[in-house]
Amino acid sequence: MSAAATMAGSWRQFWQRFNARRSTTVALWTLALIVAATLLVPVFSPYDYSTPAWTRIFTAPTWRGGQLFGTDALGRDLLVRVMWGCRISLLVGLVASLVSVVIGVLWGATAGYLGGRSDALLMRAVDVLYSVPFIPLVIVLNVLFGRHLLLVFAGIGAVSWLDIARIVRGQTLAIRNREYIDAARALGVRAPAMIRRHVIPNLLGIVIVYATLTVPAVILFEALLSFLGLGVQAPLASLGSLVAEGASEMQANPYLLIIPALLLSLIVLCLNHLGDRLRDALDPHEH
Repeated sequence: MSAAATMAGSWRQFWQRFNARRSTTVALWTLALIVAATLLVPVFSPYDYSTPAWTRIFTAPTWRGGQLFGTDALGRDLLVRVMWGCRISLLVGLVASLVSVVIGVLWGATAGYLGGRSDALLMRAVDVLYSVPFIPLVIVLNVLFGRHLLLVFAGIGAVSWLDIARIVRGQTLAIRNREYIDAARALGVRAPAMIRRHVIPNLLGIVIVYATLTVPAVILFEALLSFLGLGVQAPLASLGSLVAEGASEMQANPYLLIIPALLLSLIVLCLNHLGDRLRDALDPHEH
């Protein structure tokens, strides 16, 4: 059997395990519909996410005029603002997760492969960063550099890589004693090339799973920051800042809180479920 046929068969088995439950299909379609709505609704809607409309303040959700989610305290269409909020939250989740995965994999693989004093030094740095409170760190960054969307990416990504660094380091400790590592070392392969060619490729399964589970965690981190007023800057909004705005109007206009909170919960639930299914599909022997 050719290598291409073997790979095709492996992918087919992986997809069958991943898509074995109907809930996985539901989660995939739900997430796809949300992403499509975030891209299309702001384009085709006649309303702008930032322009106030003083004659439409606190309009309840209605079919008239296409304002299905109603309007906020400035008369802005909530549907468009929620779709923009989903854009920002998903973008922060993806970019910050990518940053954390890149840093964590390189840090953990280097520590695990080198071992000895290098391992101790690198992992003690991780322990020190674990002891730094997350919220005060973000406040200091905001004071020093101002509130900016890129700062949110950097702030979240800079602290969310610690867990994956420990996981990768533990896996690397087991990988570095394998026969193919000894063979490559005997051929004179240096440490940077060894980590790049032999260690990291054998960690891709666990890295992909962890990255998938990191995205919803990062989205919740960003929502917390925005709820506290430390996230994206107005007039931009994320789901966290929309929840914060809705919380102040919870009694008089509960839809301002319920709609973004439901969407945030739905996105996180779908991503967590897909991450769990991906983990089960990649490691079927433990489940």
